[in-house]
Parts: sequence; structure tokens; C-alpha cells
Amino acid sequence: MAWQQVHIQCEKSQVDLAEALFMEAGAVSIVLEDAGDQPLFEPMPGESPLWDDVVLTAIFQLSDDDQGAASDANPADTLNFEALSQDIATQTQATRVWLTSLEDKDWEREWMSHYHPIPCANNLWIVPNWITPPEPEAINIIMDPGLAFGTGYHATTRLCLDWLTEQDLAGKTIIDYGCGSGILGIGALLLGAKEVFSVDIDPQAVLATNQNAERNHVQDRLKAFLPHEFNEFCTNNEVLPVEMIVANILAKPLMELAPYFATLVKPEAQIVLAGLIDTQIEDVTAAYQPYFNLDQRHAFPKEEDMHWHRLAGTFIG
Repeated sequence: MAWQQVHIQCEKSQVDLAEALFMEAGAVSIVLEDAGDQPLFEPMPGESPLWDDVVLTAIFQLSDDDQGAASDANPADTLNFEALSQDIATQTQATRVWLTSLEDKDWEREWMSHYHPIPCANNLWIVPNWITPPEPEAINIIMDPGLAFGTGYHATTRLCLDWLTEQDLAGKTIIDYGCGSGILGIGALLLGAKEVFSVDIDPQAVLATNQNAERNHVQDRLKAFLPHEFNEFCTNNEVLPVEMIVANILAKPLMELAPYFATLVKPEAQIVLAGLIDTQIEDVTAAYQPYFNLDQRHAFPKEEDMHWHRLAGTFIG
């Protein structure tokens, strides 16, 4: 199968129109990218932030060359992409327009080729589930990277995992709040924790966590919940307080969760927070100051990711 890509560069106010026009013409996918180098910060509820200047790429699926362009074939086969791109560029006041071809590939294998085993601190590895662990005797977290956030490739996940390898987790019950793929809770269990309660607002994350827990043979010691399910579970079971919380989310929800986290933990319980850039450290620390002493701050060691930080400390309530 062949693919044709049509690219336009336009202002964000024109993106909705451009998307509608391309989809009407038969595009199977739309990709939006930053046309400059403009950062996007954490959105407020209900917001969908977009760069001021956007490169929009519309992807069209074409039939194989030997199929021809019969009347009942894929409509994209008969499109004049040069004329289509110029017409939509005019309607959306685009500043640039160009065409590229996308070679046919086995896209599943292409996607898989981007993932590889990752060595973390203290003999801990993250290994995609289709790859044989390079260090079989190491502590290997076997993950499916395609289900939810938490593949191990992001600096914030690595910051938390490295911190977990430095703790004495034996016999501890841990809450992984904002669990994503479940990687932090699973890592904690493989490192010796007794039990993990994983919580996320996304049902897909709960599903991914359960699947990855089975993949790592820790499903009997990990329970995954949506927030309201976790609250109900705690009400009906004597599971609180716990000895540790890990939370790799974003600054705003972390600040809102500070008083709630204080109700979940024992005196001197440990906490680690991540998903923070350097400019957010002061605000997050202030939000936790009435409840936790966040006296440990660490930046990701690679220069290109040093803006990502973790905070750790203990409950003082």
C-alpha cells in the first residue's frame, strides 16, 4: 500500500478548517506539528492547546500500483494532490504547502523497531515484551509500550524508577497514583514491595496496568483502580495508611492532590513526585510543605532532559 502526504503550514486559527477539508477529501489521518519551537504548557481543564504556527500533514492511502484507478477503487487514487493542496492552502491562508510520498512499510515492525531495552539504576532494566532481556539475571520489567504513558523512555519515568531502586521496599505497601502503564508499581513489586495500589483517571491505563502486571507475574500483588473505585475500596478494606506514594503526573494535579495524599500515608511515609520542570519546583514544594518535607531534589542526568526533576521526602503530619 502506498501513501501520499500533503503538508501545509498555517496559523492555529485555520487548523479546524484545514482538517475538515482534508478529511472531506479522503485523508485517513491528520498529524499536527509545531512549525517553530514554541513550548506548550499544562492546559487548564477543557483546554486543547495548540501552537500559534502549525504544520498540518494529511495522509492519504493509495492503492497498489498494479490495481489501477478503477471507478470503484479507493477515491484517493484519482485525486490531483497538487491542485488539492493549493486549493486548501488558499482557503486556510497557508504560508507553505508541499507534498511528500511515504514509502510502504510493515508499520507494526517499524513501530517496534523504535523500542529497545533500557538499563536503569542498580541492575534494573525495562524490556519491550517482544525482546529477550539482554541481562536475564537482572531485574527486568517486561512492558508493552503501546498501551499507556510509562514506557520508560521518558525522563520522568526513569527518575522515579531510579529512585525506587535506592529504597528499601521490602514489606511495603505502595500507592502509584497516575499509574499509566503501571511501570512504577510493577517495578516496585519486582524490587521487593509487598503490595501496590495503582490509580489512574484513564480506564485505558487501568487496563494496561493489569495487563502489564500479568506480563510480569505480579498480578496477585497489584490492584488497579479508577479514583472513585480506589476510594470505595479503601472505605471497605483496611488498607490505609501506606508506607509510600509514587506519583508521576503533572504539576497542577500534583499540587491539588497534596492534602489528599496526606490522608493516605503513615507517619514518616516516603513520597516521590515527578513530571515536573524546573520552573514548577517551588510551587509544588510550597503546596506540599504543610504535609511533607520534600528535601530531595534531583534532575535527570542527561543534558537534553535536565529540565525534568523529581522531588522526594517524607510525611510530617
